[in-house]
Amino acid sequence: MDAVPNSTPKQLQVLIVTGGSRGIGAATCLLAGRRGYAVCVNYRRGQKEAEEIVRSIERKHGRAVAVQADISSESDVVRLFETVDRKLGRLSALVNNAATIDRQMRLDSMDATRLHHMFATNVVGTFLCSREGVRRMSTRHGGVGGNIVNVSSAAARLGSAGEYIDYAASKGAVDTLTVGLAKEVAEEGIRVNAVRPGLIYTDLHAAGGEPERVDRLKAAIPMKRGGQPEEVASAILWLLSEEASYVTGTILDVAGGR
Repeated sequence: MDAVPNSTPKQLQVLIVTGGSRGIGAATCLLAGRRGYAVCVNYRRGQKEAEEIVRSIERKHGRAVAVQADISSESDVVRLFETVDRKLGRLSALVNNAATIDRQMRLDSMDATRLHHMFATNVVGTFLCSREGVRRMSTRHGGVGGNIVNVSSAAARLGSAGEYIDYAASKGAVDTLTVGLAKEVAEEGIRVNAVRPGLIYTDLHAAGGEPERVDRLKAAIPMKRGGQPEEVASAILWLLSEEASYVTGTILDVAGGR
């Protein structure tokens, strides 16, 4: 059987993980570091946590940097990618993980300020980071190809009625971006995929006002348990790998069957 051609030559793989200081992002950074990626741990406020992840990767002889940037700010996004250009080199992969959530409520209690903030981070920020990634990885722009993995949510399928349908809608936009961008850059050496986590034990639920939400809802999951960030990270790293070399435009549910 003929070998599947590589989309990128063998070189140091440089990865940016947005929102990399906690939860799924942190697990992804640590696993990527163990697998030989040079990792940029992006954070907005978690400097201490991001720097600890960098130290953990470096203790195992990997390369990593922590870079503060708010992805809802275009100037911050540009600075983030330019910093990685200088400190780590040519970008190979991007994981769009950073996202925000707000207190659980119905639509009839939401105001425009909440909605603008939600979509500025979860949608506009993901678009801006993807744009900068394409500008560096696309053969159309002199790059050698690469990978983008977006972190969506099962909420995009389920709607999160009575809790945060704005968050669910923002992740629906991420799903659509994944499919459309995958087609747009498929001939330019870039694969674009997404993972759609279900109920995962992270502090995102505390930010929504219910730290124990996973335990409350886990009976509705066919596997009868919540997931761990490391389980999502493993799916992300598979999509980034050559094992997934013929996979693009795919949204992989990591949700215990729900």
